Amino acid sequence: MAWPFIARRVLGLARAAIPYALSPRPRVETPRAAGLDDLSLPTAEEGRPIPVVFGTVLITGPNVVWVGDLRVEPIRRRGGKK
Repeated sequence: MAWPFIARRVLGLARAAIPYALSPRPRVETPRAAGLDDLSLPTAEEGRPIPVVFGTVLITGPNVVWVGDLRVEPIRRRGGKK
C-alpha cells in the first residue's frame, strides 16, 4: 500500500526538479564602485553660457564658481557581524 504513495512522491519531485534544472539562469553582473565619472557634478568652466531660468526648472550640469574640497575615500572598515 505504501509503494503507490512513494512512487507518486518520487514522480512529483522529478517533475519539479527537471524544469528547475533546465531553466536558464539569470546573468548577474558584479557591482563596481562608483567613481567621479559616474556622478553628475557641477562644473566650473570659463566661457560657458549661463542659463536664464524662469520658474522651477531642472538644470543639468550647472556651472558654479567653487565646489569645495571634493575627495574620494575608500571604505576600509567591514560592517555587519560583531
